[in-house]
Amino acid sequence: MKMDWTKYIDRTINITMQENYGIVYGNKREEQPPFYEIVFKTGKLTEVFEEGLMLDAVRENHLIKIFVPFSFIKSVEIF
Repeated sequence: MKMDWTKYIDRTINITMQENYGIVYGNKREEQPPFYEIVFKTGKLTEVFEEGLMLDAVRENHLIKIFVPFSFIKSVEIF
């Protein structure tokens, strides 16, 4: 199903993703593995591309841009 994502630009969205993995940065701990599952992406929808969505999010007082390909999206909540 095609959706007109441009209607939701500047709205906050929460994306539940298909299985994906990332790296944990920080102090090395024996009880914490270096990989973890990334399940959610949250941010303000700023751009829509043919291949996916661009979100703006603030982490540790830094603005970051997150690109999420459509094939990685399981579900979306729009606020």
